[in-house]
Amino acid sequence: MLKVLKNLKKTWGSVLIIVILLCIQAAADLALPDYTSKIVNVGIQSGGIEEPLPEVLSGDIMEHLLLFTEEDSKILDSYDLVKKDATKEQEKKIDQYLGKEYNEKEESVYVLNSLNEAEKSELEQIMAEPLIEYSAISNEETSAKIKEELLKNMPEEQKNVIESVGLMNVLSQMSKSQRDAILEQFTGYISQMSDSIKEQATISSVKTIYSNMGIDTDKLQNDYILTSGLQMIGIALISMISAVLIMLLSSRVAARLGKTLRDKVFKKVLSFSTAELREFSTASLITRSTNDIQQIQMLITLLFRVIVYAPIIGIGGFIKVLATSDNSMAWIIGVAILAVLFIVGTLFTIAMPKFKKLQDLIDKLNQVSREILTGLPVIRAFNKEKKEESRFDESNKNLMKANVFVNRAMSMMMPLLMFVMSSITVLIVWVGAHNVDAGTMQVGDMMAFIQYTMQIVMAFLMISMISIMLPRASVSARRINEVIDTEPSIKDKKETKKLDSNKKGLVEFKNVSFRYPDADTEILEDINFTAEPGKTTAIIGSTGSGKSTVVNLIPRFYDVTEGELLVDGVNVKDVAQKDLRDIIGFVPQKGILFSGTIESNIKYSNENMSDEQMKMAAEIAQATEFIDSKSDKYKDPITQGGGNVSGGQRQRLSIARAIAKDPEIFIFDDSFSALDFKTDSKLREALAEKTHDKTVIIVAQRISTILNADKIIVLEEGKIVGMGTHEELMQNNETYKQIALSQLSEEELNGKGGK
Repeated sequence: MLKVLKNLKKTWGSVLIIVILLCIQAAADLALPDYTSKIVNVGIQSGGIEEPLPEVLSGDIMEHLLLFTEEDSKILDSYDLVKKDATKEQEKKIDQYLGKEYNEKEESVYVLNSLNEAEKSELEQIMAEPLIEYSAISNEETSAKIKEELLKNMPEEQKNVIESVGLMNVLSQMSKSQRDAILEQFTGYISQMSDSIKEQATISSVKTIYSNMGIDTDKLQNDYILTSGLQMIGIALISMISAVLIMLLSSRVAARLGKTLRDKVFKKVLSFSTAELREFSTASLITRSTNDIQQIQMLITLLFRVIVYAPIIGIGGFIKVLATSDNSMAWIIGVAILAVLFIVGTLFTIAMPKFKKLQDLIDKLNQVSREILTGLPVIRAFNKEKKEESRFDESNKNLMKANVFVNRAMSMMMPLLMFVMSSITVLIVWVGAHNVDAGTMQVGDMMAFIQYTMQIVMAFLMISMISIMLPRASVSARRINEVIDTEPSIKDKKETKKLDSNKKGLVEFKNVSFRYPDADTEILEDINFTAEPGKTTAIIGSTGSGKSTVVNLIPRFYDVTEGELLVDGVNVKDVAQKDLRDIIGFVPQKGILFSGTIESNIKYSNENMSDEQMKMAAEIAQATEFIDSKSDKYKDPITQGGGNVSGGQRQRLSIARAIAKDPEIFIFDDSFSALDFKTDSKLREALAEKTHDKTVIIVAQRISTILNADKIIVLEEGKIVGMGTHEELMQNNETYKQIALSQLSEEELNGKGGK
């Protein structure tokens, strides 16, 4: 898999941008639960008041607060008394809370100084009790109860005075010991409060103070919720835009990787000799170039999100939970992760063997499909449609069963995981509700905890999902690497030789033997002959005697295993393959055409070839008759494989293609078999004029094709059993004579086929 990923170096810029965007998205997603918590805790529950410290205090309220504490100096040091001249920062706070018109009243106000975290925390602890006590006494019901207690043992005259005066003024006239005695119940209750409850009570007291100062607390709350909401929307937009850009760039990177891999596989296959092509079936190479590379693309599209995003979300979410929430609920995250890993691990174990089989089954289906479609005429001729349907159905069913099994296993994953996530949510609410009731947690913190837990679970889910995709992609990567890493058995040497122009067209076989890779026996053994320029060398023999193998050695489709094969006086192994094949015009047994036009097929060796050269080649190949009958002549379309022309027409166009190249050496590998005798005779006659100074090597089954050859080589079981002209072989070689008499009568042979 790592070998495949190395191909990403061409798109490193995009990969770097994806990583940066993933970090931005992860940071944005981790920030959202905090805003949810703040909106609920601060915006809704605390009325938009963030901290348990009043930002502004009127002079009379400050005096009242100082009645309940002995830390007067520390409190007064933390506030500035602002009368008329205020700093910009102080004016901003006054405008925010009291409005611009407040300054016009020229009333003094205490404004909280800028404090660091340690100073602020210390001040919160000092002011918590005074603020709560002030808020309680400001409450009419509480104030009435305290007054009632004070009036019980007082003379009637004092009662009348106290009843007409506010409780706060009464307390200010008392000594500290008297106040402490009256407020003992409150101080005892406050000391028993948990930190969380005390903080909420303090914030509530600040709200009461603001209200008493005439501050619009509803506006404070609405402004806070609106501001936090807009910030939340902004962060969500950043996350969304990042996610969209990430998917676009990931898709682009994955597509570029797919293109690179297809390009490498295709170029490697083009460099393969016939031996390597026999090792990999055509169907398998097609699957590796399409389906396998598609699996890699799908993985790459998600891989960055899992490698970068999931760990940040998982680890970051866990840190956030520990930092901002009650740690007593952290065990719930552990339960969630274990449940996810158990489900995914179980399904992984069950489905993985099938994942590994899928690609092989796709190979098999492609192979069967290709075989059936290629052999359709034969199948119809033998009425074997039902048998082939059954064979296809078997491969199709095997693939279907594997896919169904995998899909069933995977389809169970999401319902099970949704059940786990829903159950975890219920568990968090259950435990969190008890904590809220006990005062150890706020509702917003519980909501944030749910979001963080879901993020952590989703991160592990993403990692688990990729771990399921990874093995299948790894199988595909291995199959792709098998092709890319396969070294062609036939390749050019580092230092190649140039062809000898003094021996132009000369082909020499010197003690040549050949066996296929991993074969036990020799296909060819001790082959010795020379094909000279200006002469026609023919090779004939029974089926399987090695005729095609001999001519396939010349352009190095295979390499000889023993002996030497020389072209233009140079061993073919010492010549660059391109230079060697440039001087050879090869016409294979089966006429192969490419989708395009008649013109593009004849001009295949050189697109810039003149029309005159193309037409002359078609005329020599006896192809002009059927070309002229076409509506678009040379522009007439040719379908894939030449399916819209007959076998004879396909052979003539293949021959025309080789003639148009005008090479030094012509090789015809049984290329006249689909031609009628009349066309065959005309073609050979026209070809003789064209190739009077060329080397012509013909492999033939028909004696009539080679009667006039300058040299005929007779092969039997991979060995030369005869060599000479037609007349010499008829007299001296029994094998040749039997082949000749099996096709033509003695009169025809003596007359050389009626020449």
